[in-house]
Amino acid sequence: KPTERKERVVREAPLSAREHDDAQSFDYDHDAFLGADEAKSFDQLTPEESKERLGKIVGKIDEDGDGFVTVEELKAWIKFAQKRWIYEDVERQWKGHDLNEDGLVSWEEYKNATYGYIL
Repeated sequence: KPTERKERVVREAPLSAREHDDAQSFDYDHDAFLGADEAKSFDQLTPEESKERLGKIVGKIDEDGDGFVTVEELKAWIKFAQKRWIYEDVERQWKGHDLNEDGLVSWEEYKNATYGYIL
């Protein structure tokens, strides 16, 4: 018999670290839709540049090319944007831990990169 009750609801990771409150801002939606890094670059654009770049992105989201974005296409895009961010973050972290740049992370490298300031 199981000794602990397990949650039956699968909870996905949040789409953004930002607070989801559309009354305050759309930062959460920007992170979810574009990915955190891309959302930061959009903050620097003029409204005209932002509109142009979003138009290009919508063309990528509309997988069947019918001129409309379905809920499923939008979900697929958001998952793609989040996975892309995760893979890029893993690559950055790897480079930060592979101190001798040999493509491998030894325990010493990990320990020094993670705890070096303490040791």
